[in-house]
Amino acid sequence: MATDQITAGMHDGHDDHHDSGDLAMFGFWTYIMSDCLLFATMFATYVVLSMSSTVGQVDPQEVLDLNFVAGETALLLVSSFTFGMAMLGAYAKNKSRTIMWLVITWLLGFGFICMELYEFNHLLHIGASPQNSGYWSGFFGLIGTHGLHVTAGLIWMIVLAFHFMRDGFSSNNMVRLSMLSLFWHFLDIIWICVFSVVYLVGAL
Repeated sequence: MATDQITAGMHDGHDDHHDSGDLAMFGFWTYIMSDCLLFATMFATYVVLSMSSTVGQVDPQEVLDLNFVAGETALLLVSSFTFGMAMLGAYAKNKSRTIMWLVITWLLGFGFICMELYEFNHLLHIGASPQNSGYWSGFFGLIGTHGLHVTAGLIWMIVLAFHFMRDGFSSNNMVRLSMLSLFWHFLDIIWICVFSVVYLVGAL
């Protein structure tokens, strides 16, 4: 009888934890959907503002460097692959491999942010500032919003790596890693849209 009660309690605890993880993932999917609306609004704002005249101001066709942006894009896309390798390491319960791939992912993401800051500094230095035209206002607003999300992901990655080193492959850590993976891949998809809509079209 006592054994049955203990077993039932263990099952109940497992079910409660499973339900908690599912609820957390559902909440995070809800956040991702809200972020989709945010970026959709930013894209729409950029498109409208990009129709404003840049006569007498810095022309995007003259200053946008597709080769430079292709380098940024490569860093972010490779980081998506390395995050996938970190997930495989976590599924295999290999802490050193998981942390190693998270560190590599972080370095790639940090390199992306450094390149983006360099680009912003260059554009501001040559007079392509948000105050100069509607186009550049939309440009900085959209790309800056994405950059802030990547920065948040990098901070989250540091915190998560600390949790893995301290607690190992707990159920909570696995849920957190899955949510961060979803967030990181989502940012990659958004960047592909940015590269296509802002840079490719803007450079034409």
